[in-house]
Amino acid sequence: MAKKTSITVDALVDGGKASAGPPIGPSLGPTGVNIGAVIKEINDKTEGFKGIKVPVTIIVNPEDRSYEIKVRTPMTSALLFREAGLDKGSGEPNEKKVADMTMDQVIKIAKMKRDDITAIDFKDTVRTVLGTAQSCGLTVDGMDPKDVADKIKSGEITVKE
Repeated sequence: MAKKTSITVDALVDGGKASAGPPIGPSLGPTGVNIGAVIKEINDKTEGFKGIKVPVTIIVNPEDRSYEIKVRTPMTSALLFREAGLDKGSGEPNEKKVADMTMDQVIKIAKMKRDDITAIDFKDTVRTVLGTAQSCGLTVDGMDPKDVADKIKSGEITVKE
């Protein structure tokens, strides 16, 4: 008899507020795992991201009903919006700026996203976050994020992890 492979469920949940409803409950129901325990663990792991959609992967071994939960960091834009106190970015990011952030806030987000962004140096991770800030209509310390990124690239601004 062929060995069953693991079952993977990917979901986007509200931080700290996952429920047994769709998409998680119906996807896990046939696996026989304790859905309540899975939901509790997801909510515990995503508590720090309240108010933000968080990508979660649940890997179930149907043989023994064991499971593993992997929580990835939310989208960079969602983290920027939370730090800036916004619900959404600018519809016209090149024309209309909606909030100003500090460099410390950008670095904080870059640290959160470090493992998700494929950059060799931390300064390149910061520059990637600045690119997202640019497309959301944000400024950083009163400057255009592209200008800040250029200053980091030239060495005029130094960032440390």
